[in-house]
Amino acid sequence: MQISASEIAQLIHGQLEGDGNTLVQAAGKIESALAGDVTFLANPKYENHLYETNASVVIVSKDLVITKPVKTCIIRHAMPYYGFCMVLDSYFNPHQNREGIHPTAVIAASATIGKGVYIGPYVVVEDNAKVGDFAQLYAHVFVGRNAQVGQSTIMYSGVKLYSECVVGNHCIFHSGTAIGSDGFGFAPTPDGSYAKIPQIGNVIVEDNVETGANCCLDRATMGSTILRKGVKLDNMVQIAHNAEIGEHTVIAGLSGVAGSTKVGKHCVIGAQVGIVGHISIADGTQIGGQSGIPKSIKEPNQQFMGSPAQPIKEAFKTQVVLRNLPNLEKRIQALEQRIKDLTQ
Repeated sequence: MQISASEIAQLIHGQLEGDGNTLVQAAGKIESALAGDVTFLANPKYENHLYETNASVVIVSKDLVITKPVKTCIIRHAMPYYGFCMVLDSYFNPHQNREGIHPTAVIAASATIGKGVYIGPYVVVEDNAKVGDFAQLYAHVFVGRNAQVGQSTIMYSGVKLYSECVVGNHCIFHSGTAIGSDGFGFAPTPDGSYAKIPQIGNVIVEDNVETGANCCLDRATMGSTILRKGVKLDNMVQIAHNAEIGEHTVIAGLSGVAGSTKVGKHCVIGAQVGIVGHISIADGTQIGGQSGIPKSIKEPNQQFMGSPAQPIKEAFKTQVVLRNLPNLEKRIQALEQRIKDLTQ
Protein backbone atom coordinates (compact mmCIF):
# COMPACT_ATOMS: atom_id res chain seq x y z
CA MET A 1 0.00 0.00 0.00
CA GLN A 2 1.25 3.46 -0.88
CA ILE A 3 -0.07 6.61 0.77
CA SER A 4 0.90 10.21 0.20
CA ALA A 5 2.13 12.76 2.70
CA SER A 6 -0.97 14.87 2.04
CA GLU A 7 -3.22 11.88 2.89
CA ILE A 8 -1.33 11.36 6.15
CA ALA A 9 -1.63 15.04 7.02
CA GLN A 10 -5.36 14.92 6.34
CA LEU A 11 -5.79 11.78 8.44
CA ILE A 12 -4.09 13.19 11.53
CA HIS A 13 -5.12 16.83 10.96
CA GLY A 14 -1.48 17.85 10.73
CA GLN A 15 0.29 20.75 9.07
CA LEU A 16 2.21 19.67 5.97
CA GLU A 17 5.62 21.14 5.11
CA GLY A 18 7.07 19.80 1.88
CA ASP A 19 5.85 17.85 -1.12
CA GLY A 20 2.40 16.44 -0.43
CA ASN A 21 2.86 13.92 -3.24
CA THR A 22 5.68 12.16 -1.37
CA LEU A 23 4.74 8.47 -1.10
CA VAL A 24 5.34 6.02 1.76
CA GLN A 25 4.66 2.30 1.95
CA ALA A 26 6.06 1.35 5.38
CA ALA A 27 6.78 2.69 8.85
CA GLY A 28 10.07 2.69 10.73
CA LYS A 29 12.14 4.12 13.58
CA ILE A 30 13.63 7.50 12.81
CA GLU A 31 17.23 6.33 13.29
CA SER A 32 16.90 3.36 10.94
CA ALA A 33 14.05 4.34 8.57
CA LEU A 34 14.50 3.89 4.84
CA ALA A 35 13.29 5.89 1.88
CA GLY A 36 9.56 5.27 1.56
CA ASP A 37 9.06 5.06 5.34
CA VAL A 38 7.00 7.29 7.61
CA THR A 39 8.31 7.91 11.13
CA PHE A 40 7.98 10.41 14.00
CA LEU A 41 9.99 12.58 16.39
CA ALA A 42 8.43 13.15 19.80
CA ASN A 43 11.44 13.33 22.17
CA PRO A 44 13.65 16.40 21.57
CA LYS A 45 16.79 14.49 22.61
CA TYR A 46 16.53 12.54 19.34
CA GLU A 47 16.32 15.68 17.22
CA ASN A 48 19.70 14.96 15.61
CA HIS A 49 18.12 11.98 13.83
CA LEU A 50 15.75 14.34 12.02
CA TYR A 51 18.64 15.77 10.04
CA GLU A 52 20.10 12.36 9.21
CA THR A 53 17.07 10.12 8.66
CA ASN A 54 16.32 8.54 5.30
CA ALA A 55 12.58 8.49 6.01
CA SER A 56 10.35 10.15 3.44
CA VAL A 57 7.89 11.61 5.97
CA VAL A 58 8.47 12.59 9.60
CA ILE A 59 5.72 13.63 12.02
CA VAL A 60 7.05 16.23 14.47
CA SER A 61 5.62 18.49 17.16
CA LYS A 62 4.01 21.78 16.22
CA ASP A 63 6.55 23.87 18.11
CA LEU A 64 9.74 22.09 17.01
CA VAL A 65 12.31 24.60 15.73
CA ILE A 66 14.21 23.00 12.84
CA THR A 67 17.75 24.37 12.90
CA LYS A 68 19.32 22.50 9.98
CA PRO A 69 18.28 21.50 6.46
CA VAL A 70 16.14 18.36 6.25
CA LYS A 71 15.68 16.05 3.28
CA THR A 72 12.31 14.73 4.38
CA CYS A 73 8.70 15.86 4.22
CA ILE A 74 7.52 17.24 7.58
CA ILE A 75 4.06 16.98 9.14
CA ARG A 76 3.51 18.97 12.31
CA HIS A 77 1.12 17.65 14.95
CA ALA A 78 0.31 18.63 18.54
CA MET A 79 1.08 15.06 19.70
CA PRO A 80 3.40 13.45 17.15
CA TYR A 81 3.49 10.02 18.79
CA TYR A 82 -0.29 9.89 18.82
CA GLY A 83 -0.39 11.06 15.21
CA PHE A 84 2.04 8.30 14.25
CA CYS A 85 -0.13 5.76 16.07
CA MET A 86 -3.11 6.90 14.00
CA VAL A 87 -1.10 6.26 10.84
CA LEU A 88 -0.03 2.80 12.03
CA ASP A 89 -3.58 1.85 12.94
CA SER A 90 -5.06 3.09 9.68
CA TYR A 91 -2.50 1.77 7.21
CA PHE A 92 -0.06 -0.71 8.76
CA ASN A 93 -1.94 -2.58 11.50
CA PRO A 94 -1.26 -6.32 11.02
CA HIS A 95 -4.38 -7.26 12.99
CA GLN A 96 -6.93 -6.74 10.27
CA ASN A 97 -10.56 -7.51 10.94
CA ARG A 98 -11.79 -10.96 9.98
CA GLU A 99 -15.27 -12.31 9.46
CA GLY A 100 -16.89 -15.72 9.51
CA ILE A 101 -17.49 -18.62 11.87
CA HIS A 102 -15.13 -21.58 11.74
CA PRO A 103 -16.85 -24.97 11.41
CA THR A 104 -15.14 -26.29 14.57
CA ALA A 105 -16.60 -23.53 16.76
CA VAL A 106 -19.20 -24.69 19.31
CA ILE A 107 -21.98 -22.14 19.73
CA ALA A 108 -25.01 -22.77 21.92
CA ALA A 109 -28.39 -22.48 20.23
CA SER A 110 -29.45 -19.87 22.82
CA ALA A 111 -26.38 -17.67 22.26
CA THR A 112 -26.77 -14.36 20.42
CA ILE A 113 -24.19 -13.67 17.73
CA GLY A 114 -23.96 -10.22 16.14
CA LYS A 115 -23.26 -9.34 12.54
CA GLY A 116 -19.81 -9.28 10.98
CA VAL A 117 -18.20 -11.33 13.75
CA TYR A 118 -15.18 -13.60 13.50
CA ILE A 119 -15.30 -16.79 15.54
CA GLY A 120 -12.19 -18.89 15.07
CA PRO A 121 -11.34 -22.59 15.42
CA TYR A 122 -12.50 -24.39 18.57
CA VAL A 123 -14.12 -21.33 20.12
CA VAL A 124 -16.86 -22.16 22.64
CA VAL A 125 -19.81 -19.83 23.24
CA GLU A 126 -22.12 -21.17 25.94
CA ASP A 127 -25.83 -20.78 26.69
CA ASN A 128 -27.36 -17.30 26.58
CA ALA A 129 -24.03 -15.62 25.92
CA LYS A 130 -23.99 -12.54 23.68
CA VAL A 131 -21.31 -11.64 21.16
CA GLY A 132 -21.61 -8.11 19.77
CA ASP A 133 -21.34 -6.92 16.18
CA PHE A 134 -17.90 -7.16 14.59
CA ALA A 135 -16.35 -8.85 17.62
CA GLN A 136 -13.39 -11.14 16.92
CA LEU A 137 -12.87 -14.31 18.93
CA TYR A 138 -9.68 -16.11 17.95
CA ALA A 139 -8.94 -19.82 18.33
CA HIS A 140 -9.78 -21.51 21.65
CA VAL A 141 -11.56 -18.52 23.16
CA PHE A 142 -14.18 -19.49 25.75
CA VAL A 143 -17.30 -17.40 26.46
CA GLY A 144 -19.29 -18.72 29.42
CA ARG A 145 -22.99 -18.82 30.19
CA ASN A 146 -24.74 -15.43 30.20
CA ALA A 147 -21.48 -13.63 29.47
CA GLN A 148 -21.41 -10.63 27.13
CA VAL A 149 -18.80 -9.52 24.61
CA GLY A 150 -19.19 -5.99 23.32
CA GLN A 151 -19.13 -4.61 19.80
CA SER A 152 -15.76 -4.71 17.96
CA THR A 153 -14.02 -6.30 20.94
CA ILE A 154 -11.07 -8.58 20.16
CA MET A 155 -10.19 -11.66 22.18
CA TYR A 156 -6.99 -13.34 21.06
CA SER A 157 -6.30 -17.05 21.30
CA GLY A 158 -6.94 -18.65 24.65
CA VAL A 159 -8.84 -15.83 26.35
CA LYS A 160 -11.42 -17.11 28.84
CA LEU A 161 -14.52 -15.10 29.70
CA TYR A 162 -16.27 -16.86 32.56
CA SER A 163 -20.02 -16.99 33.10
CA GLU A 164 -22.00 -13.82 33.92
CA CYS A 165 -19.09 -11.49 33.13
CA VAL A 166 -19.63 -8.44 30.94
CA VAL A 167 -17.13 -6.89 28.53
CA GLY A 168 -17.77 -3.57 26.77
CA ASN A 169 -17.12 -2.29 23.26
CA HIS A 170 -13.77 -1.87 21.48
CA CYS A 171 -11.79 -3.82 24.06
CA ILE A 172 -8.70 -5.95 23.37
CA PHE A 173 -7.66 -8.98 25.42
CA HIS A 174 -4.40 -10.70 24.59
CA SER A 175 -3.76 -14.43 24.83
CA GLY A 176 -4.20 -16.22 28.10
CA THR A 177 -6.18 -13.54 29.92
CA ALA A 178 -8.81 -14.91 32.30
CA ILE A 179 -11.83 -12.73 33.05
CA GLY A 180 -13.94 -13.95 35.94
CA SER A 181 -11.76 -16.61 37.54
CA ASP A 182 -12.50 -17.05 41.24
CA GLY A 183 -11.24 -14.50 43.72
CA PHE A 184 -8.85 -15.72 46.43
CA GLY A 185 -11.44 -16.30 49.13
CA PHE A 186 -11.09 -18.92 51.86
CA ALA A 187 -12.42 -19.08 55.41
CA PRO A 188 -10.44 -20.76 58.22
CA THR A 189 -12.20 -23.72 59.86
CA PRO A 190 -11.92 -25.16 63.40
CA ASP A 191 -9.53 -27.91 62.26
CA GLY A 192 -7.09 -25.40 60.75
CA SER A 193 -7.99 -26.05 57.12
CA TYR A 194 -9.61 -23.56 54.77
CA ALA A 195 -13.10 -23.67 53.29
CA LYS A 196 -13.66 -22.10 49.89
CA ILE A 197 -15.90 -19.04 49.87
CA PRO A 198 -18.12 -19.22 46.77
CA GLN A 199 -17.39 -16.30 44.47
CA ILE A 200 -20.86 -15.39 43.21
CA GLY A 201 -20.17 -11.94 41.72
CA ASN A 202 -18.83 -11.09 38.27
CA VAL A 203 -16.40 -8.87 36.38
CA ILE A 204 -17.50 -5.78 34.47
CA VAL A 205 -15.10 -4.35 31.89
CA GLU A 206 -16.17 -1.05 30.35
CA ASP A 207 -15.37 0.25 26.84
CA ASN A 208 -11.90 0.68 25.32
CA VAL A 209 -10.05 -1.44 27.87
CA GLU A 210 -6.96 -3.40 26.82
CA THR A 211 -5.09 -6.12 28.69
CA GLY A 212 -1.78 -7.74 27.84
CA ALA A 213 -1.22 -11.48 27.83
CA ASN A 214 -1.96 -13.66 30.85
CA CYS A 215 -3.79 -11.10 32.97
CA CYS A 216 -6.18 -12.29 35.69
CA LEU A 217 -9.34 -10.34 36.47
CA ASP A 218 -10.96 -12.11 39.41
CA ARG A 219 -14.73 -12.20 39.82
CA ALA A 220 -16.15 -10.52 42.90
CA THR A 221 -17.17 -12.48 45.97
CA MET A 222 -20.43 -10.53 45.72
CA GLY A 223 -21.12 -7.61 43.44
CA SER A 224 -18.57 -6.80 40.70
CA THR A 225 -14.90 -6.37 40.04
CA ILE A 226 -14.81 -3.33 37.72
CA LEU A 227 -12.40 -1.97 35.13
CA ARG A 228 -13.64 1.44 34.05
CA LYS A 229 -13.38 2.75 30.51
CA GLY A 230 -9.97 3.23 28.96
CA VAL A 231 -8.00 1.13 31.47
CA LYS A 232 -4.81 -0.40 30.05
CA LEU A 233 -3.07 -3.38 31.67
CA ASP A 234 0.33 -4.75 30.71
CA ASN A 235 1.17 -8.48 30.65
CA MET A 236 0.55 -10.59 33.76
CA VAL A 237 -1.34 -8.05 35.85
CA GLN A 238 -3.54 -9.35 38.69
CA ILE A 239 -6.76 -7.55 39.63
CA ALA A 240 -8.30 -9.24 42.67
CA HIS A 241 -11.94 -9.70 43.64
CA ASN A 242 -14.08 -6.61 44.18
CA ALA A 243 -11.28 -4.25 43.12
CA GLU A 244 -12.14 -1.25 40.98
CA ILE A 245 -9.75 0.40 38.53
CA GLY A 246 -10.64 3.96 37.53
CA GLU A 247 -10.95 5.43 34.06
CA HIS A 248 -7.82 5.64 31.89
CA THR A 249 -5.51 4.19 34.53
CA VAL A 250 -2.50 2.26 33.21
CA ILE A 251 -0.76 -0.57 35.09
CA ALA A 252 2.56 -2.07 33.97
CA GLY A 253 3.52 -5.74 33.99
CA LEU A 254 3.65 -8.06 37.01
CA SER A 255 1.70 -5.66 39.23
CA GLY A 256 -1.10 -6.73 41.53
CA VAL A 257 -4.08 -4.98 43.09
CA ALA A 258 -5.50 -6.84 46.08
CA GLY A 259 -9.15 -7.33 46.90
CA SER A 260 -11.65 -4.49 47.39
CA THR A 261 -9.09 -1.78 46.62
CA LYS A 262 -10.23 1.19 44.56
CA VAL A 263 -7.71 2.78 42.22
CA GLY A 264 -8.67 6.22 40.92
CA LYS A 265 -8.76 7.75 37.44
CA HIS A 266 -5.70 8.54 35.33
CA CYS A 267 -3.27 6.74 37.63
CA VAL A 268 0.07 5.44 36.33
CA ILE A 269 1.36 2.33 38.10
CA GLY A 270 4.81 0.96 37.25
CA ALA A 271 5.92 -2.65 36.92
CA GLN A 272 5.98 -5.06 39.87
CA VAL A 273 3.93 -2.80 42.11
CA GLY A 274 1.96 -4.45 44.91
CA ILE A 275 -1.11 -2.75 46.36
CA VAL A 276 -2.72 -4.17 49.49
CA GLY A 277 -6.45 -4.76 49.82
CA HIS A 278 -9.26 -2.56 51.14
CA ILE A 279 -7.57 0.78 50.46
CA SER A 280 -8.08 3.58 47.94
CA ILE A 281 -5.66 5.31 45.57
CA ALA A 282 -6.43 8.92 44.65
CA ASP A 283 -6.93 10.12 41.09
CA GLY A 284 -3.77 10.91 39.14
CA THR A 285 -1.42 9.00 41.44
CA GLN A 286 1.88 7.87 39.91
CA ILE A 287 3.69 4.90 41.48
CA GLY A 288 7.24 3.87 40.60
CA GLY A 289 8.16 0.28 39.72
CA GLN A 290 8.61 -2.34 42.48
CA SER A 291 6.82 -0.15 45.01
CA GLY A 292 4.67 -1.54 47.81
CA ILE A 293 1.54 0.40 48.77
CA PRO A 294 0.46 -0.51 52.34
CA LYS A 295 -2.16 2.19 52.94
CA SER A 296 -4.51 4.57 51.16
CA ILE A 297 -3.22 7.50 49.11
CA LYS A 298 -5.71 10.31 49.67
CA GLU A 299 -4.19 13.34 47.97
CA PRO A 300 -4.53 13.31 44.15
CA ASN A 301 -1.79 13.77 41.56
CA GLN A 302 1.12 12.74 43.79
CA GLN A 303 4.15 10.55 43.01
CA PHE A 304 5.31 7.64 45.16
CA MET A 305 8.04 5.01 45.09
CA GLY A 306 9.73 2.49 47.34
CA SER A 307 8.58 -0.33 49.56
CA PRO A 308 6.86 0.73 51.68
CA ALA A 309 6.15 3.57 49.31
CA GLN A 310 6.98 7.17 50.21
CA PRO A 311 6.39 10.47 48.43
CA ILE A 312 8.99 10.54 45.71
CA LYS A 313 11.17 13.31 47.19
CA GLU A 314 11.37 11.49 50.52
CA ALA A 315 12.12 8.22 48.70
CA PHE A 316 15.08 9.85 46.91
CA LYS A 317 16.42 11.14 50.24
CA THR A 318 16.10 7.68 51.74
CA GLN A 319 18.04 6.20 48.82
CA VAL A 320 20.87 8.68 49.41
CA VAL A 321 21.07 7.67 53.08
CA LEU A 322 21.03 3.97 52.20
CA ARG A 323 23.88 4.44 49.73
CA ASN A 324 25.92 6.13 52.47
CA LEU A 325 25.31 3.42 55.09
CA PRO A 326 28.63 1.57 54.47
CA ASN A 327 30.58 4.79 55.00
CA LEU A 328 28.52 5.66 58.07
CA GLU A 329 29.22 2.21 59.51
CA LYS A 330 32.97 2.73 59.07
CA ARG A 331 32.78 6.13 60.75
CA ILE A 332 30.84 4.69 63.69
CA GLN A 333 33.35 1.88 64.08
CA ALA A 334 36.19 4.40 64.03
CA LEU A 335 34.46 6.55 66.66
CA GLU A 336 33.81 3.51 68.87
CA GLN A 337 37.48 2.57 68.66
CA ARG A 338 38.53 6.09 69.53
CA ILE A 339 36.22 6.16 72.56
CA LYS A 340 37.61 2.79 73.64
CA ASP A 341 41.17 4.07 73.34
CA LEU A 342 40.38 7.22 75.31
CA THR A 343 38.70 5.30 78.12
CA GLN A 344 41.69 3.01 78.42
